[in-house]
Amino acid sequence: MDILMCVPNISEGKDLKVVEAVVHEVRQTPGVKLLDYSSDKDHNRSVLTFLGAPEPVLAAAKTMAVSALELIDMTQHKGSHPRLGAVDVVPFIPIRHIETQEAVEVARLFGRFVGELGVPVYYYEDAATRPERCSLVEIRRGEYEGLAAKLEDPAWLPDEGPAAFSPKSGAVITGVRFPLIAFNVNLRTADLFIAQRIARAVRHINGGYRYVRAMGLSLEDQGMVQVSMNLTNYVKTPIPRVLETIRSEAARYGVDVAGTELIGPVPLRALEEVVEHYLQVHDFSMDQIIETALIGGTNQ
Repeated sequence: MDILMCVPNISEGKDLKVVEAVVHEVRQTPGVKLLDYSSDKDHNRSVLTFLGAPEPVLAAAKTMAVSALELIDMTQHKGSHPRLGAVDVVPFIPIRHIETQEAVEVARLFGRFVGELGVPVYYYEDAATRPERCSLVEIRRGEYEGLAAKLEDPAWLPDEGPAAFSPKSGAVITGVRFPLIAFNVNLRTADLFIAQRIARAVRHINGGYRYVRAMGLSLEDQGMVQVSMNLTNYVKTPIPRVLETIRSEAARYGVDVAGTELIGPVPLRALEEVVEHYLQVHDFSMDQIIETALIGGTNQ
């Protein structure tokens, strides 16, 4: 069976009634399986994960977007996570028997649909229309507050929809990418400066790991700070390597790691390095896991 995954990030993490209404649209779409959804009050953001064949996944993405654009008002939004709009980013991820170009076609169909709703749309990563738009960070630079000025710049005309600022909705970013891991490390300190310095140490843009995007955030409700990351290629930059670097950097400031968070589903292969590193089982294979064997092995 062809399987495509979609991981929308919406700019609402406090009003759970709104989140549930958006999630409901995915749940009721035939042929789609909702794998996970989670909300973060400090980020004021929710992440949904669902998969299925391309056609029902596209249908679910459309109804999800309509609901979120109707219920979320960006003029009232405040949160610690960067964002460009109510439906901030909608990545499509090939999982099984789906070529990248086929996933790009789905992303473009979704983008055209949202553009026809009157919302500016940008394509990123494998769906990008020009090199400078491959990076999500570059598209999101200036965030929602700078979007009106960005839309007036000829270099940043949207790929779909009007080049006009919609205060309520902002803009939508969509595209196709490799399965990334949203991985957060919480630190036992309220000093945001420390989290920001550690984020600079591990992220690629400042000389850190090639496949790490990171930022330091404040978790005010918990009295801690967080190094919030996207690991964009868990094969080339494994989870333990990043975690141990953060642990080492934190020790320079006399700070301990309070805990970590994995946001959304994680590819089984991403955990192989975790087992090998922390158990020191260097010839470990995921095929040794009973449940993996029951479904026919990891090469299916």
